[in-house]
Amino acid sequence: MITNNHEVIFAIVNAGFAEEAMDVAREQGVRGGTILNARGVAKESEAAFFGITIHADKEILMMVVEKELRDKVLNALYNRMGMGKKAQGIAFSLPVSDVTGLAAPQPKAE
Repeated sequence: MITNNHEVIFAIVNAGFAEEAMDVAREQGVRGGTILNARGVAKESEAAFFGITIHADKEILMMVVEKELRDKVLNALYNRMGMGKKAQGIAFSLPVSDVTGLAAPQPKAE
């Protein structure tokens, strides 16, 4: 097990937008992620309060990233996939204390 500086980013988007969210994250240096199918639940009155339409079918993109990438990835996701966009995405991160199974980034060939 490796103790290091990683975070897990969760991006919750309307169904059909997780691949696009992954493309946005890759542009920021993320190497991969896992897409989970989900269903959102919220009261109609709460959705109206926030001025959004609730789409029940969701996708959750889960990515383990180096801590120094976190802010770039979250900002890019917000700008391209946020609540004001068709994806109606939200994203957040949580610290990861230990990681196993990740390959170290390979140095670029010159």
